[in-house]
Amino acid sequence: MSRSAPTTSLPPVLLSAGEAQVTVLPGDGCRLGSLRVGGTELLRTAEDEGAQPGDVFGYGSFPMVPWSGRVDHGRWRNAQVSHELPIDMPPHAIHGTGVRAAWAPAAAPTAEAGAASAAFYYDLAAPWPYAGRVTQLFELTPDSLRTTLSVETAADSFPAQVGWHPWFRKRLSAGGAAARLDFAPAWQEERGPDHLPTGRRIDPLPGPRDDCFGMPEGVAATLVWEGELSLGISSDCAWLVVFDEQADAICVEPQSGPPNGLNTAPRLVTRIEPLEASTTWSWRRP
Repeated sequence: MSRSAPTTSLPPVLLSAGEAQVTVLPGDGCRLGSLRVGGTELLRTAEDEGAQPGDVFGYGSFPMVPWSGRVDHGRWRNAQVSHELPIDMPPHAIHGTGVRAAWAPAAAPTAEAGAASAAFYYDLAAPWPYAGRVTQLFELTPDSLRTTLSVETAADSFPAQVGWHPWFRKRLSAGGAAARLDFAPAWQEERGPDHLPTGRRIDPLPGPRDDCFGMPEGVAATLVWEGELSLGISSDCAWLVVFDEQADAICVEPQSGPPNGLNTAPRLVTRIEPLEASTTWSWRRP
């Protein structure tokens, strides 16, 4: 499977509230291409030096659905039925199919300037083996952005996950302080040499990190750019992946299940019980 972004003519959608502006790219995996607060960009954009041309995984903030993170060699089971997904980060499948999909507006676009909310959807299709629909809702206020993902089945039940993969800038300005992440997880998932959790829970270790953490009461974390801005990250998800190994960006990723969760912690989507989760970013200047 290609790691390139889909080719589409769907235009960006701009949301605004107070000093906050969000650019949604429905034709590019329904990711956030930009989040600006008072003119300051918080995300690594496709034009930034750290983003690799053509790499769908490396910029903005994209939804991970219908699974989050890696799936062991792309293989998973739904009850007694085995499935294989294309390998796009060898030797594993990673980050779902939504990041490569062109999403459609869930309602007729509003003509009024300064819209502060929008919803989009795409229908699950190959290489995902089950029919269903994914919806993403963005709700912007002057000091927060709430994003909700839902997965519904059209017929058979299946396990699924949702999550968000933001690339926050480590520095908001030239010479500014590097971002500091404050959070207090209950545990860290021990990471094996294949980058999958071993199943053993350990005390949280210092960085650098490419690791999954358990937060059973819900995700609560804060990114602090000292003297410039703080960003609270909350979610009803119980898992958080942190990736901070690159020089210019840090990823703080709420997920409804751990990496390889289709195999180790399946959450079944049924006709009467869809999967829904939300995350909220709240910003504050000193």
